[in-house]
Amino acid sequence: MNMQDIETRGLVVLGCGKMGSAMLQGWLAGGVPAGSVWVVDPKPAAQIVESGVHVNAELPASPAIVVVAVKPQMMDEALPGFEAMGGGRTLFLSVAAGTSLSFYEERLGAGTPIIRAMPNTPAAVGKGITAIIGNAAAGPAHLDLAEALMQAVGQVVRLEREDQMDAVTGLSGSGPAYVFHLIEAMAAAGEEQGLPAPLAMQLARATVAGAGALAESSQEGPGQLRINVTSPKGTTEAALRVLMDPQSGFGPLLRRAVAAAADRSRELGK
Repeated sequence: MNMQDIETRGLVVLGCGKMGSAMLQGWLAGGVPAGSVWVVDPKPAAQIVESGVHVNAELPASPAIVVVAVKPQMMDEALPGFEAMGGGRTLFLSVAAGTSLSFYEERLGAGTPIIRAMPNTPAAVGKGITAIIGNAAAGPAHLDLAEALMQAVGQVVRLEREDQMDAVTGLSGSGPAYVFHLIEAMAAAGEEQGLPAPLAMQLARATVAGAGALAESSQEGPGQLRINVTSPKGTTEAALRVLMDPQSGFGPLLRRAVAAAADRSRELGK
């Protein structure tokens, strides 16, 4: 199975909200013909309708792939009608958080190739990172196709076990919110030190974005980058003594935060 199969047999997107739209725009920009894409969504955005894809039209009987991008609570309402596509010829790629491979196998059949993917919201600007894991029926060609599709919105990593998806959810799936809150907190701290609110926010936003870009592009690891900007007995060192405190610092706080998100992911998956 490859991208040529999508052109000849079709790609179905079930649910086209923010994540589905981001992926769709990436695929179309990457060369997937609009005429090979079917979107099923009760309230499609105007740009989806205008893109030339089939919207809420009759679906191909055996598409190459069905991308399930509806919210988990809508799954029981959205999936009926797709059972006939189960059994082997069609790959199902799910980006629905907390929805297990076994959930799909119960509804589509154990012989259906199914891949779970956990992207994150920077996918909207092509800067996402997605973890994928397949069931027993998903072979190397299925995983290669899923990876190629998800690379349209950023980086892709493959997991060894499905239970690792909960940790991925806690780290990168929910992680953008932690960074957004970091920006908020830095801006508020800048205000407290006497900066006007708009200036504090501009400085905080640019600092986090710039540091992230540097961390991703540098040959040095983040630990070394931190050392590079920490002069002995300087201002950064004074701040890091607070942030790196083994009891009350950033490290133990983030461990608790990621664990709470991963634990909640495990609860939702039951």
